[in-house]
Amino acid sequence: MRVKRGQTTRKKHKKIMKQVKGMSHHRTSSIKGAKEALLKSLSYSYRDRRTKKRAFRALWITRISAACKENGTKYSEFMKSLKDRNIELDRKILADLAATEPEVFKKLIK
Repeated sequence: MRVKRGQTTRKKHKKIMKQVKGMSHHRTSSIKGAKEALLKSLSYSYRDRRTKKRAFRALWITRISAACKENGTKYSEFMKSLKDRNIELDRKILADLAATEPEVFKKLIK
């Protein structure tokens, strides 16, 4: 008896089409286009999960640096003084302090 694969194929196709929902043109109407778009988008998302970490670190450093300049010191000197005094605040917290509570940040610099 021959095996008909229509049901399996339809399930696979529905799964792919569900994942490309929201994309435009050829990507949502054709299975081949949808598969290609899906592979590309998954590789971008994998890559960008790593890139996001770099981008945020750069943003935090920029914010801390700007706050340091306002208070008359350099970013590198500030970070070294924190390390010398064993103050273990990460850049994310420091950037948040610099933006939301400048008085506390000023005390940290002194």
